[in-house]
Amino acid sequence: MKFIKSLYLNNFFFYVLLGIIGMFVCAFIFPRLYDGVWFVVLVLSTFLLLDILLLYAAKTGIEATRSTPEKLSNGDLNPIKIAIKNQYTFSISVKIIDEIPFQFQVRDFKILKNIKASAHEDIQYELRPTERGEYFFGNLNIYVSSPLKLISRRFTFDKDQMVPTYPSYIQLKKYDLFAFSNNLFQYGIKKIRRIGHTMEFEQIKEYVPGDDLRTLNWKATAKKNALMVNQFQDEKSQSVYLAIDKGRSMQMPFNGLSLLDYAINSTLVLSNVILKKQDKAGIFAFSKKVENRVFAEKRGSQMQKILETLYNIKTDFFESDYSRLYVDIKKNINQRSLIILYTNFETMDGLNRQLPYLKGIAKNHLLVVIFFSNTELNQIINKKTETIQEVYDKVIAEKFMFEKRLIANELKKYGIHSILTQPENLTLDAINKYLEIKSRGIL
Repeated sequence: MKFIKSLYLNNFFFYVLLGIIGMFVCAFIFPRLYDGVWFVVLVLSTFLLLDILLLYAAKTGIEATRSTPEKLSNGDLNPIKIAIKNQYTFSISVKIIDEIPFQFQVRDFKILKNIKASAHEDIQYELRPTERGEYFFGNLNIYVSSPLKLISRRFTFDKDQMVPTYPSYIQLKKYDLFAFSNNLFQYGIKKIRRIGHTMEFEQIKEYVPGDDLRTLNWKATAKKNALMVNQFQDEKSQSVYLAIDKGRSMQMPFNGLSLLDYAINSTLVLSNVILKKQDKAGIFAFSKKVENRVFAEKRGSQMQKILETLYNIKTDFFESDYSRLYVDIKKNINQRSLIILYTNFETMDGLNRQLPYLKGIAKNHLLVVIFFSNTELNQIINKKTETIQEVYDKVIAEKFMFEKRLIANELKKYGIHSILTQPENLTLDAINKYLEIKSRGIL
């Protein structure tokens, strides 16, 4: 029974069989071909038996394993590796059908490969998950054919393997050095004039061209008989909270990911930057209520705690309650902090409903509101119009884009910082804004 389940007839066998049937048809017209056709049938049967013997003579014809990352990175390409060792004494052709998780909705996955006798082959493909959670791999099915190619023998490996998908830790590694690098020009950071001296004293050093002359230390200069300046560093141990709106406004998809998942990925990377800058990072999410809370600290286990919390954020995309957010912040965050709010406003009416609560938060904290530009509107705006309907669509799209800019100006009017960004630029724009605030010393 096991033998029958693993035996598959290849397309080449059926092509030959169709040719034989055609020869039998011709034999009715040309009877002399009849004996020759039966000879061909005998040859086919002989090769079929030989092919079966070649593939089934060895008990373990091949060995194969599937290697996956310990966890998948959401929104990124993750490498999946398959290692195959050919234990046959002849070259084989393999068709690999990996039963990848249902979340990817891939129904035609296959890889074709030729492997030499007694050789080892490493094969890699990539998967891009678009939601967090558990991903279950099924069987790794490998169909092996000999050089005769009449039949295939199926081998099955690595049954029921589960891999969790976490927020984008690949981005975390990408921006890791960004946290403490002073050379930020390649990322679009400009030199920011510091407001006052909200910096911590670090050391006295010898003056070099480019140092701020206002920081000259005259006593040290007199002693050393050389220009000496005071060197300062950014204040440390400041509290930064990343608030994620997980309401229905964050349900909009972009390139497979929801805005919520873009915000979660950005939160993970920005938290790492904050901790590397010696500040305290905390997070929480809200919709109908405030939950998934991690209080701002800078202990060694903080990043792992944040990662696990972000992984477990779940939502039904209810309407977000900003009044509850305001009350929760007033109750639980007593020290003045930087609060970076990931949310989305599409219209001025939507902003005006929540503006009293945002102004209330901004009275006691430095508030940065991050919301998203609708990139699909850019396609409509940049498209050449040819019909009245297309002109109408373009005007409406420009109206919505203009309203986004009005939202940013309205927030600025009340001393609330804002970032209007595209989803793919979210992480970099958020890091830039945090570093700008640190550089200006306005927290």
